[in-house]
Amino acid sequence: MSGQARTPDPGAGIMDEAVRRYRDEMDSQYRPVFDRLHRLIVVTCPDAEVALSYGMPTYRIGRRRLNIGVWKHGLSLYVSPNRDGGFSAHHPELTAGKGTIKLRPPDAARIPDAEFQDLIRAALRD
Repeated sequence: MSGQARTPDPGAGIMDEAVRRYRDEMDSQYRPVFDRLHRLIVVTCPDAEVALSYGMPTYRIGRRRLNIGVWKHGLSLYVSPNRDGGFSAHHPELTAGKGTIKLRPPDAARIPDAEFQDLIRAALRD
């Protein structure tokens, strides 16, 4: 991430300018879910770097990745099913193909932070 301008995001760590633009341009109904996930990633894995990859925010530690894309249905998390901390097994109704978890705001609202943090740890650390 060297050479990229990074902007402090109060209460949510560092976000580079491209990711901030992505966030600012998404449909406002999805922004709170993105902000919550971003905050949880920063709190759970403070050493994670975030930058745009494949046109979406990608959080990484070493070779591990967790991508978050915003689409017309809501957000999609892209993570290997064997690295999601059991999330897709607990929420099969949210899986859409191998490695894709689709989240609409009502879905995200019913899932506790601890479950998202388990997914984050498994995706980026374990």
